[in-house]
Amino acid sequence: MRSMDRSAAPTKRPDGVSAQVLALRHELMQGAMRPVATFALAVREVDILEGRDALWAIVRRPGKGSLAIRAAHLPGGAAKPRKVRADPGETCRIDLEGPMGAQTVRFSVADAELSVLRLTTTLTPAAPLLIPFLPRDLYPLGENDDPIGAVGRVEAAQRGLNTGLIYFHLDEPAFGSVLYVQNFTALADYFAATDTTPDGAVGGEWPELGYLRPSPPQSGTPPVNPLPEGKATTISDALIVFHDDVASNGQDMGRRFIQMLGAAYRKLDLPDTDFRDWVSRADRTLRDLDQADEATIRHYGHRYAHPYTDAEYPDIMVQMSLIGALHDFAVWRKEPVALEAEFMAGLGKFRDAKLKTLRRYLPNVGKDKDKDAVDSWYLYHPMLNLGRLALDGEARAKRLFLGALDYAIKAAHHFDYAWPIQFKVDDFSVIVEARNDDGLGQTDVGGLYAYVMLQAYELSNKEQYLHEARAAIDAAKDMRFELNYQANLTAWGAAACMRLWRITAEDYYLRHSYVYLASFFHNSAIWESQIKAARHYSNFLGVTCLHDGPYMAIYECFDSFAAFERYLKDSGPDLDPAARMLISEYCRYALHRAWFYYPDALPADCLATEIRNGHIDAALSFPLEDLYHDGQPAGQVGQEIYGAGAAFVFASRAFHSVEGEHFQIYCDHFLMASERNSAQSVTIRLDGGDGCQARLALVRRGRARLPDFTVEVAGGDRIRPTHDSDERIGFTIPASGRITIRWAKAKDKA
Repeated sequence: MRSMDRSAAPTKRPDGVSAQVLALRHELMQGAMRPVATFALAVREVDILEGRDALWAIVRRPGKGSLAIRAAHLPGGAAKPRKVRADPGETCRIDLEGPMGAQTVRFSVADAELSVLRLTTTLTPAAPLLIPFLPRDLYPLGENDDPIGAVGRVEAAQRGLNTGLIYFHLDEPAFGSVLYVQNFTALADYFAATDTTPDGAVGGEWPELGYLRPSPPQSGTPPVNPLPEGKATTISDALIVFHDDVASNGQDMGRRFIQMLGAAYRKLDLPDTDFRDWVSRADRTLRDLDQADEATIRHYGHRYAHPYTDAEYPDIMVQMSLIGALHDFAVWRKEPVALEAEFMAGLGKFRDAKLKTLRRYLPNVGKDKDKDAVDSWYLYHPMLNLGRLALDGEARAKRLFLGALDYAIKAAHHFDYAWPIQFKVDDFSVIVEARNDDGLGQTDVGGLYAYVMLQAYELSNKEQYLHEARAAIDAAKDMRFELNYQANLTAWGAAACMRLWRITAEDYYLRHSYVYLASFFHNSAIWESQIKAARHYSNFLGVTCLHDGPYMAIYECFDSFAAFERYLKDSGPDLDPAARMLISEYCRYALHRAWFYYPDALPADCLATEIRNGHIDAALSFPLEDLYHDGQPAGQVGQEIYGAGAAFVFASRAFHSVEGEHFQIYCDHFLMASERNSAQSVTIRLDGGDGCQARLALVRRGRARLPDFTVEVAGGDRIRPTHDSDERIGFTIPASGRITIRWAKAKDKA
């Protein structure tokens, strides 16, 4: 898929088309297809037509164009008369049989706020079936059903192994916007049988778009991995969401994408989540950070953390990542963590008194490193964590933070709020300008910078910093789906926009937060992989660490989680419901999915044997950096010490102590409010997606037995436990609304 022009270039007709486009054009314009069925889809009509070698669904918006969807490929045509019927929950089901085998296409529609058409196709091969090629399935149509005459533009398409989606608008005729999502979760058997992965499978060149089923690489001796004879295999499960509006500005487009993605998400069968005891994980991690020789090193009489197990030089980002997470954990458990103070004591050695900034490395860094080189985000992310501590009253953090602000602003002005990948801190000379041939640098650093400036504004009340935050956000206004460089930075950019909206009351910044969210979720994997080793862990709603990264990373995972906590707590009823739902679901699945980064949670044969940084020690409670959608060996990059903050961040957000009681409340959604109603009751409020579910647990801490609990929704209805043991009682509750938890006194428990 070609990189999309960022500047909202005018839409145009295609430069060239394939034989499939010409064949479809000929059949439609000749009226050669045979009608099979018709049904309504809100203001659109769906005609099911049988062509010479395919079953087609033509979605028409009267007077405003159409969209053709190849529902089934029928090389050689149909061998027997088709059968049309409908089972419960379906709008239409069509059975077909041809030389390739039997196919069934199920259609269903949903007409809520946005119309959604779902097409699921299964194939039962007549013989062990090799799949050298199956054509794409989505064709915008212009006047007189001519695909060549359709004028529009693709705004976003699948990147790597993330969600199989394509988002486009058909402008002439004014059909509107379309989001196509291929549900890869349903295609696990296809990928396993053919030994393929859906890398970049959804995309295309206008007007031939959609899903190109992965097939074995073709050569003189291609792999022979057939679909099994006589077994029904799902070969497509497409959800297509329609919106009446066409091209618009980046803010409207970002919000529309989030709304349409939310509509598709609600139609998926979501994977289960499990309770994760992040408190015990945090305790183990704290022990290993303190005691393991591989975790820390001493310089200048101070203690510093290695980035990886017994590898790499200490750097400022690593130290601040751990300090910030340890601080959160200390505040949560209401007692100091000695290691936080130890790490804080050595921060001054990173400060360059001449430049008045924090350098990446200590002064004694080895000659194999360029001591002046810094990635742009490394300049600002340590400041973000310093700012958080400063706002929490930590005096040393405040001094370091305020002392680095002038240089931070100087760098922003020098690069005109468009930072390169890497530069030299002493003279701003660029080392690496762009991430690839698109000429873009670290495109989302401006959002991170804006958040830091808002921290400075809150600490000082100086308008200069508010102006800087505005300028940085405004500089990225035309980036659209190229905004994401690194996932957690994009999440902090969304949080900065939301904070700006709260401070200024200007709707522009609320709307602009959707641009950041759209870019973030464009890089997410809304599917559960069963490919190779991935069957041993969850990747659902994982986000690749970089815009073109091949893996999910633990640091970006938990740092995005922390950013979204701020985003949601700064939001209010004006936040788009789809945005609220997707963020809440991301955080819910992060608590479940992140457990698998720890090597003791994976089979030993899933772990990498060739490791870029340090080594893997499954006895240490430090996470691996990298997990892969396609089941590559985990931990190829290394075992992260700086990712060890994950356990502290998750524990301090998901577990809530109840004063005077020997249990904690666990919830996989943020508690937006909590009130102690009486000695034996608490009411909490969740603000996740309407109709979504949350996991609640009452978790034993200490030796005392758990009391008897009742859990009630706002109307008074009781919820039955889904898990009941001596250690934990679990419930599935609504993700939005008020929940009351009551318990018996210990002496009343039988």
